[in-house]
Amino acid sequence: MLQYDYLVIGAGSGGIASARRAALHGAKVAVFENRTIGGTCVNRGCVPKKMFWNAAAIAQAREDGEHYGFSVTDNQFDWEKFLNTRKQYLQKLNTIYQNNLENDKIDFIYGTAKFTEKSVIECNGQFYTAPNILIATGAKPIPCILPGSELTINSDQFFELEHRPGKVAIIGAGYIATELASSLHALGSQVHILIRQDRLLRKFDASIGEHLTRRLEEDGIVIHRDAGIEKFSGTDNNIVIEYQNRVELVHKKIEGFDCVIWATGRVPNIEKLNLPGVGISADPYISVDKYQNTVVNGIYALGDVTGQAELTPVAIAAGRKLAERLFAKKENSFLEYENIPTVIFSHPPAATVGLSEQEAVNKFGSQNIKCYSTAFVNMYFSPTIRKPRTFMKMITTGPNEKVIGVHLVGEGVDEMMQGIAVAVKMGALKADFDSTIAIHPTASEEIVLLK
Repeated sequence: MLQYDYLVIGAGSGGIASARRAALHGAKVAVFENRTIGGTCVNRGCVPKKMFWNAAAIAQAREDGEHYGFSVTDNQFDWEKFLNTRKQYLQKLNTIYQNNLENDKIDFIYGTAKFTEKSVIECNGQFYTAPNILIATGAKPIPCILPGSELTINSDQFFELEHRPGKVAIIGAGYIATELASSLHALGSQVHILIRQDRLLRKFDASIGEHLTRRLEEDGIVIHRDAGIEKFSGTDNNIVIEYQNRVELVHKKIEGFDCVIWATGRVPNIEKLNLPGVGISADPYISVDKYQNTVVNGIYALGDVTGQAELTPVAIAAGRKLAERLFAKKENSFLEYENIPTVIFSHPPAATVGLSEQEAVNKFGSQNIKCYSTAFVNMYFSPTIRKPRTFMKMITTGPNEKVIGVHLVGEGVDEMMQGIAVAVKMGALKADFDSTIAIHPTASEEIVLLK
């Protein structure tokens, strides 16, 4: 039985951040992982996704360049070359993660860990014990169980594609489906999206979903609304999708796809941990309090397994806060899960912080909120044929108009949001935005000019 102060199951962003902070305070730490070090973000999420997004942005800029006077004669995208570049970069990040653990004198154990007792973990036949154990194993794609599911791939497998799909269908309306669809379209694929409701991103402010859905359709992506998928058939090069329109009650069939991506969400990756054996249940997430405590003393959970704002920076922050509480005697150290900014890396990107309009109405009452919004054509598009509109919305409450939500869709909003989020986190008023001098000519100036 090997003795430690802290055992961390999962070498993703949250687990490693917590492990390293604990080691900084003198704890003896071991980290377990049965896949590639770095977790979802580095290997199957944020990083490779953003690289695809960047490539797609370059493709769009090349097309727009013609209207700025550039001669663009070859706009072909070398998928294989890009994959090799991406692979090299990810391997570099994996090495950095590994070196960081070694430098912090943290033991890294490759294998599948499971509980045998509440303070004991078994991995590769070896037993480890510690008074503090963290579950940070992340999430995995929800599997497709419909007839013909073998013809589909999930969002993780997308990053393993060796060739760019010619005609691709993406099932899902969340941020993963939206991001993959817009990047693939910009890189030259013919893209269809099938959604169960009437718009994308229904978990976000309605304005974001409405404007982004419109933008994607204007760009040429085909969106099939109210689609209840029934089955898949055909061959790898001619996949057929059958679905029932849930409003019209009409059976429909679309075909000719060489790739179908099932992107309907993710679930906690916890089935191999033997949680019931130590008295922890999940439905589907592991329940924790504000200190990341589970129902079992000495066992903690954070990140995607808890369903609390499933974002890499959130897991990192929560992991560090937990380590500070456990090993730096900061008894009241916990993460506040409010006013967390995030970006959907679609084309165009969408960014959000704070409450949606509906959440604000539910919390404060419609009579106590006021919304400001604008839509305009970014100056970037002044010489181009396409004239998409950037959308901005600010939600305020009370007589002093405290800003409680900001929602943006358009080019550049991903970089704008970080500064806006600081203001919202600090409790800024609409008057604070109004009194800030605009930076001209930028799209971001419109957020301080809202009327």
